[in-house]
Amino acid sequence: MSDTRRLGWSLALLALAQTVFALDLNIVFVALPEIGEDLGFPGQTQQLVVSAYVVFAGGFLLLGGRAADLLGRRRMFVLALTLYALSSLAGGLADSAGVIIAARAVQGVGGALLLPATLSLINTLFEEGPRRNRALAVWGGAGASGLTLGALLGGVLTERFGWPAVFYVNVPLAGLIALAALYVVPRDPARGERRRFDLPGALSVTGGSTLLVFGLVEGPELGWGDPLVVGAFAVAAVLLVAFALVEARSADPLMPFRLFRNRSLTVGMTVTFVYMATFGVLPYFLTVLLQSVHGYSALETGLAFLVPSVAIAAGTQLGERMTTRFGTRATLLSGFAVGAAGTAVLALGFDDGAGYGLLVPGLVVSGLGQGVVWTAMWIAAATGTPAHEQGVANGIASTALNIGNAIGLALFTVVADAGTEGKAGAALRSATADGEFLVVLLTAAGMAAGLLVTLALPRSGAARTVRTAPQAAPELVNAPGKSGS
Repeated sequence: MSDTRRLGWSLALLALAQTVFALDLNIVFVALPEIGEDLGFPGQTQQLVVSAYVVFAGGFLLLGGRAADLLGRRRMFVLALTLYALSSLAGGLADSAGVIIAARAVQGVGGALLLPATLSLINTLFEEGPRRNRALAVWGGAGASGLTLGALLGGVLTERFGWPAVFYVNVPLAGLIALAALYVVPRDPARGERRRFDLPGALSVTGGSTLLVFGLVEGPELGWGDPLVVGAFAVAAVLLVAFALVEARSADPLMPFRLFRNRSLTVGMTVTFVYMATFGVLPYFLTVLLQSVHGYSALETGLAFLVPSVAIAAGTQLGERMTTRFGTRATLLSGFAVGAAGTAVLALGFDDGAGYGLLVPGLVVSGLGQGVVWTAMWIAAATGTPAHEQGVANGIASTALNIGNAIGLALFTVVADAGTEGKAGAALRSATADGEFLVVLLTAAGMAAGLLVTLALPRSGAARTVRTAPQAAPELVNAPGKSGS
């Protein structure tokens, strides 16, 4: 197989893997009522099926990025997909709440290993510039659309085959991608000088990040004063401070702080946080509006996500073209501006008396902006980082992404639920819609704040590669990449 064809097939597999990762963020939302009814656990604990995935994915991302750098990107890619397949099988076979929550937690660990490995493979197989931009657009289109397609597929599968199907669908997908990767994705290069894994740093940041996300996710459910939530935040703070101290003194740190001298990575990381705290929470609140306020079935809810899915996919491709032509900074500014305007229009459809048609203009415009930002922010985060540290750099950006989602959902859920206490029937539906109307406007304001963050990015969109130690391991990047893609 020629290098060009091999790169093309590799990119196809990486995009498919990202689709699986993104689908799992939202695929169980519409199936939660059926899962709770079948397995016999109440509504207030059903959210743990979602939370378990988010908590463990967010907590292990930085560790996953470092593992990709030190143990091999293809190796971690295959391992992550294997975890996905096995945990999905366990989830579909679950006969109790505990089993399904544990299965989702293992899926989260798989996601934490998968996302940095996938991103760093793209960023090392394709050299910085237009070719990497195109590759990230393909990968981004798969991922950004997967966030909304998850709700569509979840609705269709739940309606036709029952809730276990939302887990079983991952088994053949993840298994086949892992097998194909062994034949298509280039082998990991032989490691040069042996590097330390920084176990104290890995344990402290993984524990701290996991507990931080746990507190943010469970705060709205258990109450912010609950001893479990307060304790999680307290221990997380101690562990994260310990992590900072360990990293400052380590000769080979898990997260080299010098990477933050790369302004493109720092801004890209911040943008991923803002993105997921704003754009990333909209599918959840749209699902609540359609099902709890308008009474849509699981299938109808899934079909309603077709419009934003197409818009987001189109936006990711537009983002690549804009970045190549106008630079990352201008593209991010445009994406946030369009997204904020579209999301403000979208808020008009969050009314208990409004039909789906009133949502469509906002879904289209907001989706286009979302897609543009998604592609451009990963280009920014990858720019200027040396090849042998792409894994940890992507782990940093991905951690910001997940923590942004957890904080956004935690804060906006409190806002949305503020006026619903003690209400039922039509009054509850009206109060839910009113609360979500305010939430959508606040996310639009958050997107406007993303404009201000983006202004810190260099005008050219370029970033100076951070200097690293001379013993850096050789990478894949320019060997197959020079022959074309």
